[in-house]
Amino acid sequence: MKLIACCAVALLLCAPAGAQVKLDISLKNNSETESRTRENLQKLLQQYDLSKWIFTRKVLIEDRVIPHSHPVLTLSTRGEGDALLSTFVHEQIHWFLDEHSERTEKAKAELRAMYPKVPVGPPDGARNEESSYLHLLVNYLEYEAMRELIGDAKAKGLLEGKGYYKWIYRIVLEDTARIKDVVERNKLRI
Repeated sequence: MKLIACCAVALLLCAPAGAQVKLDISLKNNSETESRTRENLQKLLQQYDLSKWIFTRKVLIEDRVIPHSHPVLTLSTRGEGDALLSTFVHEQIHWFLDEHSERTEKAKAELRAMYPKVPVGPPDGARNEESSYLHLLVNYLEYEAMRELIGDAKAKGLLEGKGYYKWIYRIVLEDTARIKDVVERNKLRI
């Protein structure tokens, strides 16, 4: 049996109408870099009202990991500022789309008709074709969130500078109106 050192911190966020959202932020190794990332995330959570983008309250921060949403939203220690904010929102959106899986599948079917060939694998696509279609939705909703949080120009610059999902982000930025129509038709707007 392997023991894993873990440090958890509960963080209360201010939400509209005086409600509070409680996050459970854990550190996988309790390292200095993990602690610093937790502090950076806490600052962002206090700076921005992220309540409408919080769909899971458990967050794990781990050194040298690729951020992912399931089974626990896991953030790496590589980002800070707007990049960390964007990653946090991105991973939360996965939970939102899972909660609305039937509508998500219908939206993905529409995207398949619009984009019959999508890249698979880095740096342009996701791990498989299904995930690339899913990420057209995730990355579009991430872009919309970041536009609301930091403004259009900064959001666009942030997404253009990412070294992964490059084709997906490019399509989201070039074809925003068409993807927005798919999202709205399928009632996936956050």
